[in-house]
Amino acid sequence: MESHIQLNKQASPIIATAIHDGHYIPPEFMKNMLLPEHERMREEDPYTAYIADLPVSTVIVGHSRFLVDLNRSKDKCIYKTPDDAWGLQVWKNTPSKKTEEHLLAYYDTFYTKFEALLKETIATYGTFIVLDIHSYNYKRAASQREAPSKKNPEINIGTVHNAPQWQTLIQTFIDFLSQTTIQGHEPDVRENIKFKGGEFSNWIFKNYGNYGCVLSIEFKKTFMDEWTGRVDVQHLMDIHEALKNSIPLLKAALKESSHNNSRLK
Repeated sequence: MESHIQLNKQASPIIATAIHDGHYIPPEFMKNMLLPEHERMREEDPYTAYIADLPVSTVIVGHSRFLVDLNRSKDKCIYKTPDDAWGLQVWKNTPSKKTEEHLLAYYDTFYTKFEALLKETIATYGTFIVLDIHSYNYKRAASQREAPSKKNPEINIGTVHNAPQWQTLIQTFIDFLSQTTIQGHEPDVRENIKFKGGEFSNWIFKNYGNYGCVLSIEFKKTFMDEWTGRVDVQHLMDIHEALKNSIPLLKAALKESSHNNSRLK
């Protein structure tokens, strides 16, 4: 199975990822796929590859999360039951042991490739920031029924998988995004409300948390119709521009945090 993992290395200590952007499922797996295409797309993160197209290193995954979910632990990365997938029945028949081995090998391939990029970034800059970019549904119950804004911020920043020394950098980023303009208003940006960070950010923290910070950024799907997939292009461009404008600030904050951390050692 081809990896469909696009790594684009740039001269930057920042890595932007879109590990749930993908929609592709190879033909050999599609024949056992029960879930219709439009249902899959509803739970994927379309357009996050565009958001992640920043002047930094990028990692874009082309395969659907319904094949392998790279943001879950290895023992949970294949959706075997409806309980694993928001009540959705993904497969006609439970994947065979051989199929499961192929999918788990793909999981390992992703983490091996990403680890190599992360190590190279650390070797070059001594530190890093990962922008772990996602989007989330807020009309899951029905196309005309919105989840309450109180528990569904426009931008949710998941940060639990970070060492304490990165808290100032995290707050700087949240403050900056809160003061940007998206669709003519300052967005509602909050920390660890809807999501706190998945296995991907946890893996980075457990293995390299002293070297850098992971910002798991969840954009509420107000920029698109989550039932049809139709996107508001200008809204999407506003999101991308806001994130792009944060890069110089993040680089400066990372340099300052790294300097302060080294003085404390």
